[in-house]
Amino acid sequence: MTDAVILAEQLTKTFTAHTRAGRFRRERSDFTAVDGIDLRVEPGELVGYIGPNGAGKSTTIKMLTGILTPTSGRLRVAGFEPQRERVRLARRIGVVFGQRTTLWWDLPLRDSFELLQRLYRIPPDRFRANLARYTEALDLGPFLDRPVRQLSLGQRMRGDVTAALLHDPAVVYLDEPTIGLDVVSKHAVREFLHDLNRRTGTTILLTTHDIDDIERLCSRVVVIDHGRIGYDGPIELLRADRDLETVVRELYSGQPIIG
Repeated sequence: MTDAVILAEQLTKTFTAHTRAGRFRRERSDFTAVDGIDLRVEPGELVGYIGPNGAGKSTTIKMLTGILTPTSGRLRVAGFEPQRERVRLARRIGVVFGQRTTLWWDLPLRDSFELLQRLYRIPPDRFRANLARYTEALDLGPFLDRPVRQLSLGQRMRGDVTAALLHDPAVVYLDEPTIGLDVVSKHAVREFLHDLNRRTGTTILLTTHDIDDIERLCSRVVVIDHGRIGYDGPIELLRADRDLETVVRELYSGQPIIG
């Protein structure tokens, strides 16, 4: 169908809510979180997907991973339809949520990785090579045998990034990967992701509130507001129109970017 890793055409997601309108009656209301977006991401791109809270970023990511089913539109990721082929797609994607972990809380970090090897059926040689590479790049060695619950936020985040990459996914979704990290940890994660994208060509879709994440990592930015895409293009053109910091500050203060 296409060589794009991610292809969305008129992608829409509408939620239905029921509110009480009297003692025995409830009223139905619809809310469109994602409103007919078109998005194409080519192999090897590192794209910033930004917008204010409630703009539709997380809803988009959930549709891209198969967690949510679109109300309408067409969607393919890594050659699969996420809502119909979620299990097969899971072997081709990696996901990192900055405020949630995919690691086993009471197990040593190393054990979490070994469980993921079994879940993804990663060949032993490839697993050992990948784990060794990421352990060195993200300095995991000092806490590999420590329970996840005893890790600092920065250490856990580095573990989550590794967990998302052990099976060599074609595309990785990063949702606030540097949130709450100190300066040193942020720098380590950014440098790692930049090198990963450049060295392996892994496609990365990044959502973040951190301007430095966008500046350091993204060559292309997609701005979503009220469920619609208001800008999709090189970061340089966004800077040329207005200072990037001003644009992002307006987004997160609730000022509309579309119109």
